[in-house]
Amino acid sequence: MEQMSFFENEIPRPLASRLRPETLEEYAGQEHLLGEGKVLRRLIESDQISSMILWGPPGVGKTTLAQVIAKQTKAAFVNFSAVMNGIKDIREVMEKAEERRHYGEKTIVFVDEIHRFNKAQQDAFLPFVEKGSIILIGATTENPSFEVNGALLSRCKVFVLKALSTEDIRKLLDHALTDIRGFGGQKIEFEGDIPGKIAAFADGDARIALSTLEMVILNGEIHPDGSVSVTNENLEQCISKKSLLYDKNGEEHYNLISALHKSMRNSDADASVYWLARMLEAGEDPIYIARRVTRFASEDVGLADTNALQVAVAAFEACRLIGMPECSVHLTEAVIYMALAPKSNAMEAAYFAARDAANQNMAEPVPLHIRNAPTQLMKDLDYGKGYMYAHDYEEKITAMSCLPESLEGSEFYTPTDQGNEKAFAKRLKEIKKWKAEHKVPYTSCTNNHIENRLPV
Repeated sequence: MEQMSFFENEIPRPLASRLRPETLEEYAGQEHLLGEGKVLRRLIESDQISSMILWGPPGVGKTTLAQVIAKQTKAAFVNFSAVMNGIKDIREVMEKAEERRHYGEKTIVFVDEIHRFNKAQQDAFLPFVEKGSIILIGATTENPSFEVNGALLSRCKVFVLKALSTEDIRKLLDHALTDIRGFGGQKIEFEGDIPGKIAAFADGDARIALSTLEMVILNGEIHPDGSVSVTNENLEQCISKKSLLYDKNGEEHYNLISALHKSMRNSDADASVYWLARMLEAGEDPIYIARRVTRFASEDVGLADTNALQVAVAAFEACRLIGMPECSVHLTEAVIYMALAPKSNAMEAAYFAARDAANQNMAEPVPLHIRNAPTQLMKDLDYGKGYMYAHDYEEKITAMSCLPESLEGSEFYTPTDQGNEKAFAKRLKEIKKWKAEHKVPYTSCTNNHIENRLPV
């Protein structure tokens, strides 16, 4: 058994831990789930809790809510960690839970960061959830659709917790300043509305808010009478940079790049710059954004503005050469250009149509007349026979077909009338009209030999 340090009881717990709510009445936020008459509150109050996944950003009270549920339902509460616990630990807990079940006692197993459990660990919970040995409450900041096994997820109700509002955070801070478990027994003077600034800084994370409040008070000036003065300078020293909700490998990463892409597509320059700033200020790699903007230049602008790709590639090179923070202005230029450029998705549509045709006709041989013939053997097999060199003709075009015979006449590129693409559409129409007027029977192939039926 681990021995307790002599001084262990003298070490104060963090403010967030001391003020952790124990009842639904003390719990802050999540009114859409826990307000009077709301579904989760009714389940808790009627003691009808079943296995669930609590999905939400950090610091919104997932762990706290699980503990409140355990106390409200008077169930045994077991806390699991993906980092600390393995399958052996799971089995031991399940055996004890099964024993409690025989005596009519419930066991709530809380799995923090359940998305970090591997498939084998998650599968180990499944039979015990199915037969009711435990009530599983998993907490995750990641989309459970991707991170939780389908079999386990299907047996759990997913509740989405929202980031706390600035008003919710401010109430928590005011409570911390008046509750005896917090700083209720101290006289604290703030320069201006420092609690309000902390509430805004926390960005919906109660833990960050309470930790920051505790830090600025502990670093304030202590007067002879025991009172504490906290200045804006104290706050600035404790907050070097706003910690934004962002995970480069998580769902928010894809949400933000999606927001940027769709804002540019919708020609909303202001929204485009905002989402760009959100990503850069949160620490996103500018090269990643530059790659996405380069893709956008062809996917959503294309021939409607042929300069778009040049602008995007130039921004990519600027990001590669000078990096952040200087390259933020180059990305801003590219993003605004893309937002204001005429739009055409004809490039992407053309590729997808051609891709589908290629996948369905992967075995179609390349027509002999457009094959290269670098050797005499290939020439003897009629590679290149009948090929019509466009530059030898006055119109710089021929009626020769370049598609496999089974795909002759297929159309993949359908230009729009947006921007410069209107001119390309006109040119394409003229080409197709000329070819239709000069159309000749398709070149036939028999026994690897070609019969040229095209004019030469």
